[in-house]
Amino acid sequence: MEKMTDWITLWRELVEAQSKGWHKKADSDDHWHEKARGFDRLVKERWAAGPDSSREFVVAQLEAHPGSTVLDIGAGTGAWTVLMAHHARRVTVVEPSEAMIEVLKENLAAEGVANVEIVQGAWPEAEVEPHDFALCSHAMYGCPDFPAFVGQMVEATRRTCFLVLRAPIKGSVMVEAAMRVWGQPHDSPNFQVAYNALLQMGLFPNVLIEDTGLWDPWTHDSFEEALTETKRRLGLAEKSEHDEFLAELLGKRLVCENGQWVWPRSVRSALVYWETGDWVVSLPELRGK
Repeated sequence: MEKMTDWITLWRELVEAQSKGWHKKADSDDHWHEKARGFDRLVKERWAAGPDSSREFVVAQLEAHPGSTVLDIGAGTGAWTVLMAHHARRVTVVEPSEAMIEVLKENLAAEGVANVEIVQGAWPEAEVEPHDFALCSHAMYGCPDFPAFVGQMVEATRRTCFLVLRAPIKGSVMVEAAMRVWGQPHDSPNFQVAYNALLQMGLFPNVLIEDTGLWDPWTHDSFEEALTETKRRLGLAEKSEHDEFLAELLGKRLVCENGQWVWPRSVRSALVYWETGDWVVSLPELRGK
């Protein structure tokens, strides 16, 4: 009989494996120190392309409950914060990065948003009062303790929790790479792992797959840069037994266009949400206490 996957453990293992590939600068503990403004620009470009079903759904929930409060966990430079602030009485941001907060404040000022409170800190350690809604968009990937992350969301939410996660497609380059290196198809913490972890934790969440299709592809200025990034994502050392396979894989699947190496589109977003009263286990049991 095939062994059942422990999805909570798999989430932890994926977070820890990826963390090996990140190297913080000696003069700064903030990973986003030099990347916040570039991140902000990319998000604005993506959102400017048009609405998506996740944003429309969350806004509809806020409009159905006038005067609500919202918790934005890992708000980054504040795209979701600004959007929700226009439809909520108050938004509380939890964000650990000083660089992100700096750009977020600029965005709030530019939009004339004054109903946002900023708490600098990491989730789930940050302490906030309960809110009606809580949202975390792509900011959970660095937390190895998924039950603690979600459990703290539930404790801080009176009505509905939202998670926005990347959902890799079957047969993508990184799926094939992960199968070779790790023996399973998940190269990173993602929607598929999170959804199954939630089921394992006693929750049957709703899912809305965003209607905007696959994300824009990754690009690299050189083949060597693409290979280095692939290895970083897989937590591999500078030289490894998988180098030849990975180089061959990238050579087959990536395309060189206008001097850049372009990956196949392979990821889209999924919105996972649930009412906080839907839990069928107690929080202590959820966290394994």
